[in-house]
Amino acid sequence: MTAQKTYIFMDFDGVTHPLGGVEDFRSLPLIEGILRDYDEAHIVISSDWRMLYSLPRLSGRFSPDIRPRVLDTTPQLFAHQEAELYGLREREAMLWLSHRQLDAATTAWCAIDDAPGNWPTRSRLVLTDFKRGFGEEDATALRHMLEALRQGIRPRARPQQEGFIRCA
Repeated sequence: MTAQKTYIFMDFDGVTHPLGGVEDFRSLPLIEGILRDYDEAHIVISSDWRMLYSLPRLSGRFSPDIRPRVLDTTPQLFAHQEAELYGLREREAMLWLSHRQLDAATTAWCAIDDAPGNWPTRSRLVLTDFKRGFGEEDATALRHMLEALRQGIRPRARPQQEGFIRCA
């Protein structure tokens, strides 16, 4: 049985390398190692880099065997007021899913980002430390997330305790 396609909305700065440091993608091999264990996992780039570089150039950062699974970039929405910045990346991801006629509630998706304000649905977020990028703790969290999604478990936040993970 083939697992349902899973979409990982992925940031770069603060994820593939520390924010504000050398943009060397030093953490990308760790992420790719996990992806190799989950053939159903595909990348959609949600990083601001998508506004500067083409998809072929962005996917070129990935290893040749992972590159075909870098599917797309999220559409760019603009915040007209500061309050609209909260959750902006998640809204862009939901727009990407809806353009493909995928239901966010039933589709297997998660995000890797260093900014929690980008993703109000924290139960689907692997939150990295922007000072170091994706590390071993994040790798464990991503594996748990992908394993749950593979099993058809859709993470959801507890209404009274946003930020804690509960699978349903």
